[in-house]
Amino acid sequence: MVRATCDRLGAMTPDTLPLIPHWIGGAPMGIGEDRLEVVDPATGQPVAVLRLADAQVVDNAVASASGAAALWRDSSLAQRSQMLFAFRELLSAHRDELAVLITAEHGKALDDAAGEVQRGLEVVEYACGIPTTLAGSSSDGVSRGVDVRSLRRPLGVVAVISPFNFPFMVPMWFAPIAVACGNAVILKPSEKDPSVSVRVAELWQQAGLPDGVFTVLQGDGDAVIALLDHPDVAAVSFVGSTPVAKHVYTRASANGKRVQALGGAKNHMVVLPDADLDAAADAAVSAAFGSAGQRCMAISVVVAVEPVADDLLARIAERTRALKVGTGTRGPDLGPVITAGQRQRVIDHVDRAEQAGAKVVTDGRVVEPDGDAGGYWVGPTVLDQVRTDMDVYTDEVFGPVLCVVRASTFDEALALVNRNRYGNGAAVFTRNGTAARRFELEVEAGMVGVNVPIPVPAAHFSFGGWKDSLFGDLHAYGADGVRFFTRGKVVTSRWPEPTPGVDLAFPRG
Repeated sequence: MVRATCDRLGAMTPDTLPLIPHWIGGAPMGIGEDRLEVVDPATGQPVAVLRLADAQVVDNAVASASGAAALWRDSSLAQRSQMLFAFRELLSAHRDELAVLITAEHGKALDDAAGEVQRGLEVVEYACGIPTTLAGSSSDGVSRGVDVRSLRRPLGVVAVISPFNFPFMVPMWFAPIAVACGNAVILKPSEKDPSVSVRVAELWQQAGLPDGVFTVLQGDGDAVIALLDHPDVAAVSFVGSTPVAKHVYTRASANGKRVQALGGAKNHMVVLPDADLDAAADAAVSAAFGSAGQRCMAISVVVAVEPVADDLLARIAERTRALKVGTGTRGPDLGPVITAGQRQRVIDHVDRAEQAGAKVVTDGRVVEPDGDAGGYWVGPTVLDQVRTDMDVYTDEVFGPVLCVVRASTFDEALALVNRNRYGNGAAVFTRNGTAARRFELEVEAGMVGVNVPIPVPAAHFSFGGWKDSLFGDLHAYGADGVRFFTRGKVVTSRWPEPTPGVDLAFPRG
């Protein structure tokens, strides 16, 4: 248990808050000068502290990981697969505990946290098949007595920098694939909800992963910069906002690293006049307000193609008004947003939208939660008559705000989606197969749903967007993940009978 780890350290602040440690070389470590409080967003009260990794701590972690990587890369595929199966079983056995840890620091509803654990497990299950997914190819006799084979080799030490909104699932997008491919992983979790990462490190160790192959560094932006600049870190996987993703990509790639930096989103859901409006309303509300809208795949814009906008909006509003806000362990539909600052940011966006002419259909700026008055509560908000020049439309609000934009035709709706600078996900609701197929082919987004509002791909596919939603050319997990965490190599071999003489001519077969 993470709290047991804290107790073993015996490290408490003057306020008796437990210390959430780093995990370096297979052991918890409470090192680093600066401290930061971890706050429960459902109460606004600190629940723990962590020490932030400085440059020396980062160097120590990378040195430990480098030594472990040199040994782990030579492990057999059978050994890796067996360890991953054991890790998968431990995660499954502790899934309820992991969900509770997520809810305690993130604030999301407990059943939502359980769903996050399940989606992370699916990527671990994919990684268990590494003997097949890492298989190369061969051609015998490409020339007289010459054979060629391809193989993929691990990179070494790789860094994973994950966001607060999915403290378990997002690290599982990357770490199991990287470990399965023979790399050592340094995870820098969000400082807002870091406990689950330490618990995962303990489970990796119980599964038999050698010490140093999985490291957890607690830290802030300084730790990230140190990882981006460190010469012994070969690759960086990042998920976060677009400005930070772009910075991570630019800085790390300038340092010669391979980078996949997944940025922000403004996911649109187009509803055509022939759609099942009840199904569309259910989907819009579920996809917009789950996890208080703090999902990179949340639907934040519904594009209603006339003449159904008023009817669809009424159904969305009816469902939205029935949602309950409260502490994640009390069975709410949605919990708090992550910080007081984020709460105010969401409210400010709604205020400006209203002042600019948007109609507030359901108003979450004042809410009566089933929870502590000090929590960072924002209720589900629906805005109609939103224009594309309003910042509530152009910005990634990352809160429980759903914008409704009206379009006259399917062509107008599709063009509107494609003009947006983000291209993470998009969905269309229709009964028309021709329209759906055209949407699939022409919409400029990396993940597309047809009557599916949050089209997060299964683990054997890959997750990633287009435009300002992705910097780099390889997506997360699936086959792209295997390619990202390995380098290709081609071996050409010949075992000829000994023949005297030198021949400078190019081989002719």
